[in-house]
Amino acid sequence: MKVKHIYTLLLFFSFAFVQAQQQQIEIKYSGFLEFKEADTPGLKIMTRDDSGQIHIIHEGVDMWCDQALLYSNDNFVEAYGNVKMKQGDSINMTSKYVEYSGKTKLAFASGDVILKEPASTLTTDTLYFDRAKQQSFYKSGGKVVRDSSGTITSQIGRYYMNSQKYQFVKNVKLVNPDYTIDTERLDFFTETGHAFLYGPSTIVTADSKIYCEKGFFNTETKQGYAVKKSRIDYENRIFEGDSMYFDNNQSFASATNNITVTDTINKSIVKGHYAEIYKLKDSVFITKRALAISVQENDSVYMHADTLMVTGKAEKRITRAYKNAKFFKTDMSGKADSIHVNHLTGLTQLINLTNTTSKEAFVTKRQPILWNLGNQMTGDTIQIKSNPKTEKLDSLLVFDNAFIISKDTLGAGYNQIVGKILIGLFDEDNTLKQVDINKNAESIYFARNEKNELVGIDKSKSGSIMMLFSNGDIDELRKIRQVDGKTYPESEFPENVRKLRGFNWREEERPKNVEDLFSDDPPLVLPIIKGLEDYIPQEDFFDDAMLERMDKADKSEAKKSKTPVTNPKASRNVPKNSLNKGVMAPAPTLLKEKSQLIEPKKD
Repeated sequence: MKVKHIYTLLLFFSFAFVQAQQQQIEIKYSGFLEFKEADTPGLKIMTRDDSGQIHIIHEGVDMWCDQALLYSNDNFVEAYGNVKMKQGDSINMTSKYVEYSGKTKLAFASGDVILKEPASTLTTDTLYFDRAKQQSFYKSGGKVVRDSSGTITSQIGRYYMNSQKYQFVKNVKLVNPDYTIDTERLDFFTETGHAFLYGPSTIVTADSKIYCEKGFFNTETKQGYAVKKSRIDYENRIFEGDSMYFDNNQSFASATNNITVTDTINKSIVKGHYAEIYKLKDSVFITKRALAISVQENDSVYMHADTLMVTGKAEKRITRAYKNAKFFKTDMSGKADSIHVNHLTGLTQLINLTNTTSKEAFVTKRQPILWNLGNQMTGDTIQIKSNPKTEKLDSLLVFDNAFIISKDTLGAGYNQIVGKILIGLFDEDNTLKQVDINKNAESIYFARNEKNELVGIDKSKSGSIMMLFSNGDIDELRKIRQVDGKTYPESEFPENVRKLRGFNWREEERPKNVEDLFSDDPPLVLPIIKGLEDYIPQEDFFDDAMLERMDKADKSEAKKSKTPVTNPKASRNVPKNSLNKGVMAPAPTLLKEKSQLIEPKKD
């Protein structure tokens, strides 16, 4: 029997008598109505007519569909065909099928489910909706689209409506025209576009790849930070640190604590505890125990200063070290206020500041200094030329007040030469083989014979002097245009003339290993990084509170029908498979055994 609209009014009157503990599901418009009381007590079947869809309401939720099965005794409804569900102005959902319980305020939707809220759209195959907690949940894969952020897909997802927050789990991917995010867990706020990443995560852009295991990313501004195993891969640099901030708009990043910047082309590494990197400007700024390592096949070069800057394209890199700069390699070390290295030409310059107003003794009194085996060389400016391809030292230039000192073989005194300009040449083993001192050259030389016996001490002045070295020791000294000179027996050489003017033996400053580069540094105090809170795993959607609600609904129904419930978790007092009774519907999913509702535990 099919009866039209008059039965809608009859339903309203019948509902009024059963509103003891919860508001009954109400039918605003039913279309065609058919009673199936004989098959299932309280069952009514409604089908739309030409006037419109069936309209169902319950405590602030409106639902429309083409066909509905209302289980009045259970306060439960099944909706079929072009189902639309609306909660206020914030939630709109469409699907092919919906189950809804007025007792527990639980809904289940399946078939092309689309849930829209003001800032995003969720698409999935099956969705659970708990109105009491204002949460929705899927576990069979879903997609969320937010126009300015992109598209997010995951295996499991939870939406917290009150906080406008999604929590995605397992195989999470956010795709935006400018970047792609892959992670295992993502908390996403739809109103702000803020994303929190947990577990192994990557953010890939056209010119960078960011990796972290805990991080934050603002999808609106394309800025973020990472605090666990942070790393950014640029075109030819790898940037790592404990805590890292990045701005993808400017290809800029900064990092704090335990930083390493690796140049993959030039085989160099820069370390420190605060750094900034500008990809578009090809520059790296690093400080706090800054250390640059130029990796070479036979002997790496280590350079330290208060501040290091590496700039320029990969093939034209320049390294600048500022304030108390030092470098060390096994056959040579040096020290200056600043060091400038051109990696293309192989030119290294040791320079001191000319600011005589500085109160720092090193700046005002100490010249750049270079040590090669037993030789100490100083001057106002020192330049070292090397071959960039072979990494071999080629030559050495010392400008103004050039001074070279080496200890006598048996420690009787110091060999010394001073002049205007010093020119040095290196052999294949990066050892000085020849030194020329030009203009106003003066020398003190301890001459020894083949038996290494002291022949005499030579003190002279010349236009220039040339020294030839063997195994780091002076093997021969030639004076050119000598104007004054005398060779003294050791006993007759006056003590007060054994050192030339400006003599300053600085062996105690010489770095003898990498650790010595930091000997003048103040104690290092690293900032404590607070970072992000640890990930809070999702609580079970079908938690104890939900199951308790279902139990209370069971007990209430049992009390009303005077049927005892000995095991509320097993007894539902609801119709079983409706398909067996000729009703065109599956068994109500939300009224099955509760043990079937609990989702599997997540990692």
